[in-house]
Amino acid sequence: MIAAAAALALVAALFTLGEPLESKPTSVASGQHLAVDPTLVAPFESPAQGTAAPRELPKHRRTGAPGVRDLAARPRPTRASQEPNAVAGVIDASAPRRQDYPVIPDFGDTERAPNIIVLLADDLGYGDLSCYGSTKNQTPNLDRLAADGTRFTSFYSASPGCSPSRAALLTGCYPQRVGLPSVLGPRSTQGLAPGETTLAELLQAKGYATAAIGKWHLGDAPNMMPWNHGFDEYLGLPYSNDMWTYNWGTHDVGLIGSNRWGQIPLWSKRQGTEPEVLELDPRQDSLTPRYTERALEFVDAHQDEPFFLYLAWSHPHTPIAASASFRGKSEGGLYGDMLLELDDSVGRLAARLAELGLDAQTVVFFTSDNGPWTRFGDHGGSSGPFRGDKGTTFEGGMRMPAIAWGPGRVAPGRVEQRLATTMDLLPTLASLAGAEPGDGAWPTGKVDGVDITALLDGTLEPSLDERLFAYFWPDELQALRLGRWKLHLPHAHRTVEEAGRDGHPGRQGRARIGLSLFDLDADPGETTNLAAEHPAVVARLEALADQVQARLGPTGAPGSEVRPVGVGVWPR
Repeated sequence: MIAAAAALALVAALFTLGEPLESKPTSVASGQHLAVDPTLVAPFESPAQGTAAPRELPKHRRTGAPGVRDLAARPRPTRASQEPNAVAGVIDASAPRRQDYPVIPDFGDTERAPNIIVLLADDLGYGDLSCYGSTKNQTPNLDRLAADGTRFTSFYSASPGCSPSRAALLTGCYPQRVGLPSVLGPRSTQGLAPGETTLAELLQAKGYATAAIGKWHLGDAPNMMPWNHGFDEYLGLPYSNDMWTYNWGTHDVGLIGSNRWGQIPLWSKRQGTEPEVLELDPRQDSLTPRYTERALEFVDAHQDEPFFLYLAWSHPHTPIAASASFRGKSEGGLYGDMLLELDDSVGRLAARLAELGLDAQTVVFFTSDNGPWTRFGDHGGSSGPFRGDKGTTFEGGMRMPAIAWGPGRVAPGRVEQRLATTMDLLPTLASLAGAEPGDGAWPTGKVDGVDITALLDGTLEPSLDERLFAYFWPDELQALRLGRWKLHLPHAHRTVEEAGRDGHPGRQGRARIGLSLFDLDADPGETTNLAAEHPAVVARLEALADQVQARLGPTGAPGSEVRPVGVGVWPR
């Protein structure tokens, strides 16, 4: 092990059409719909649709806070009441269903805030899991999680790149808002600003034990690392696993590519101790097992108190690897073996929760940071039915597999088709933990995500105003989605001309898309431009694009609501 001092030397708006609203809890369950939430949303005027009557929020029986789930006070719905006619979603009848959990657990007077686990894969594609249609990858534990919970089909990362997508997940904001639109490299002078409130800091203030395990990638300077952003414990790599001695290669095959990044540190920080580097250039096939073991240790150690575990695996980002126990065990080659090991990590975590009796007290959310790196062919993933991949604003770059699970808090056996994003995790999970604006834990700055607890528990009415979502890459607004419509503004994008093999990258190209309108309901692959047929839709989305750019910035210029990026401080 390398001591901290030596290690440091080695690693030397929401947009409405009126005035912006003040920061406040945003909730699709509020009965006000998304049009009035302080997030990047706007109503799409449709005379054919009426406005649903406001629904009174439940209040917590002890605090009286609106919107906080009071589980003991709510009626206990039966399984029959959660069939398709009773919930907004589609029951996946083909999936196995668990029958041994109560829909609403009765915690009585000893109710405590739920444990929260966020699982984040790196470069996992929409089509990579068997519950999302893959026929070559086996992911039985994630399939079970989806069958017992809610699976999303229009869930988005806020960016098609590593650092900005993680900034959005942890702050609830578009990465442009927090000054991190681009991917950071080793020894970066930038990072997530200390003034930003992360989900970990929020939950820490509510009494949670917190741990980050896996890939960080929000600044590797000492003041930018996880222990300075609300995490009591950390184990992982400070940036992408290809930013190391072997680039896209491994210890076994040697250097692939031309970037010689230098050695990558595996950092460890335990509660009450100084951070240290355990190893330089750890073997890729050791990462998932090490992450899993540390996650299990954390759960064991904090089983008697609320905890937040952020487990962000370094894979499937290339160079991919699987430990000896999983090599050759799948039908999908090395990529399938690696996914099988990630799926096993999920299964072991779920089994430990059940063993400790914590499953009915825990909410788990699984997703990916961005789309797959298809340039790597058999070492990259699948975008499923979508066009594009990582680094593009086509659906394949930003529409992610996403699964929510939590007995009593997440309705089982549902497929949710309405739009949600990684930015929604902060307000949603904060709400489940009992946080609210003004309590000293909630962020003081504007948050772009919305509280989707009513999507998770299946109580949201089917009618819902359409929600505006902006596709940036990296600092260019390239597209907008509003309901079924997606408008691409003219922009350049990369293409894969020839896929690689066995860890070697394929040949990339560049192309340009003009002003293009797609109906994502009928054409999820973005193949047929309908701009000429629907000029009014184009005009409305172009007007909204102007508002977005005014607030979050046109290319190369700051918007009116952009906050300062963090400045990394390195020892001399």
